[in-house]
Amino acid sequence: MNILLVRHGETAWNREGRYQGRTDIPLSPDGERQVRALGERLSATPIAVAIASPLSRARTTAEAILASRSEPVLELDAGLLEISHGAWEGMLASDVELSHAELFGVWRTAPGRSSPAGPGAETLGDVEARAWAVLENACARLGANDTLLITAHDAVNRVILCRVLGLPLERVWRFRQAPAALNILSGPSLDDLQIVRLNDSEHSQPMLSTSQHRAL
Repeated sequence: MNILLVRHGETAWNREGRYQGRTDIPLSPDGERQVRALGERLSATPIAVAIASPLSRARTTAEAILASRSEPVLELDAGLLEISHGAWEGMLASDVELSHAELFGVWRTAPGRSSPAGPGAETLGDVEARAWAVLENACARLGANDTLLITAHDAVNRVILCRVLGLPLERVWRFRQAPAALNILSGPSLDDLQIVRLNDSEHSQPMLSTSQHRAL
């Protein structure tokens, strides 16, 4: 089976470095361009099951990928929601660094499984538990040669990729997830997946681009 694990396209808050978490921020014009390009790139790829976070930035990204096909019907699952940032949502990362220096420092260096992503927020362990359950249930529906599309968010993708790679969550920042990034996982079962592509953004930004957002 194959899994296309996609991050949503860019939003205005991504570009500003503003924490959005569960706040429902739409794609920016650049984000819309990115997801159209990804949709064109994947237009010839068969997709058996498609599941997205219900937040509009992820749903719109999935819809762009599925735009040229009548099947599958897009499913929305709250298990794929972005990590809740609690009191940080709507704040610039630069302001959070000043107002919550200690908590911010842990979050941006080695957050681990139980460190909250802001006051009153979720942890990466919380996100992994709910997102992995969605993936597990979806994979149980796939045939040996079927492809699953998961369209989600930065933190969701990172915890899934860490688990597949066998990385502790303290190392969640050791790779990037660009807007509209495509990750491809493949294997005979969920426990035997390999990463075929990681943070592939060829459709949306130049090779070796230094684009990096400062907040989720």
